[in-house]
Amino acid sequence: MIVDCDPGHDDAMALVVAARHADVLGVTTVAGNAPLHSTTRNARIVLDLIGSKIPVHSGASRPLVAPPHDASHVHGKSGLDGADLPEPSRGPESENAIAFIIETCRANEGVWLVPIGPLTNIALALRAAPDLGSRIAGISLMGGGTFGNVTAAAEFNVWADPEAADIVFRYGGKLMMSGLDVTHQLQATPSRLARIREIPGQLPKVLADLLAFYSKSYINSHRDMTGAAVHDPCAVLALTHPHLFSISPEHVALESHGEHTRGMTLIDRRQYSKPVAPNCDVVWGVDDEPAFDVLIEAIQFFA
Repeated sequence: MIVDCDPGHDDAMALVVAARHADVLGVTTVAGNAPLHSTTRNARIVLDLIGSKIPVHSGASRPLVAPPHDASHVHGKSGLDGADLPEPSRGPESENAIAFIIETCRANEGVWLVPIGPLTNIALALRAAPDLGSRIAGISLMGGGTFGNVTAAAEFNVWADPEAADIVFRYGGKLMMSGLDVTHQLQATPSRLARIREIPGQLPKVLADLLAFYSKSYINSHRDMTGAAVHDPCAVLALTHPHLFSISPEHVALESHGEHTRGMTLIDRRQYSKPVAPNCDVVWGVDDEPAFDVLIEAIQFFA
C-alpha cells in the first residue's frame, strides 16, 4: 500500500500499524490537519521513531479549489502537539507525491492507496494518469460518514477538499470508506492509554502523550466520549484485519455545492427492490477491543 496522510495524531497511529502489518511502498503527505511542511515533517518523525526507512514524498499544499483550512484546534499548531518529539532525520525524498504515486502504481500492479487525509493527492494522480484506476487494487480512505465533525453534514477530510473527493468517489474502481460512523467507535480511552504507557521505550511514551493531548479536545467537546476517536487506523485495519469490521456495499454520492451540506457523503440507504448500484464498501462497525489490541501490539513491536 501507499499511505497518503496529513499527520495528525491518528495518522501517527495509522503509520505505526501500517508499517507493522502491510507492505508500505511509500508515504505521501498532503496539507490537512496542518500545513504541508508540518505534515511532511511529522510523517518523517513517526517513521524515525519506529526505525523505518519507508520513503516520504510531499504532495499538495492546498485543496484543488477550496481555500485551505487546517485542524490546529484539534491537533495543535504543529499537527502533533502534546509530546516531546525528536527532530526528523531528513526531509522528504521528493516534493512530487503525485509522480511517486503514479510511477509506483504502474511499476507494482495491485497497490492499495490508503488516503487518511484530504483526497487532493489521490485526485491529482487519478486525473494525471487515467490508467491508474485499472492498475490499483483499490482505495481505502478515512473520511465521510452519515454525520460530520466540521459541519453537521461533513467530515473534515472530505470537507477540506470536496472537489478532490468527488473525483475519487467517481473513479470507478474498488473503494472502501471508513467514516465517522466506525471511527468514533475506536477511542483512546484512559484504560487504553494506560496500557500504552505500560510499554517501555520512547515510542510508547510519545504516542501515549500524543493521544492524551488529542483526547482532551474530544472529551471537552462531546457528551459521550471518554477519549479521542482514533480515526485513521481504521482505513488500514479494514484491509489488514477485515474480520474486525462490518462492511456493506452502498452507493455513496459526494455533495460539493450545498450551502449546508458541502463535503457530505450521501449514502443511499433506500430499501428499493432494485437498489442503486453500489460504488463503495462502507465500513460501519468495528470490534473495538481487539482492534485496539492490534494497535498496541504494533507499538510493542517497534518499541
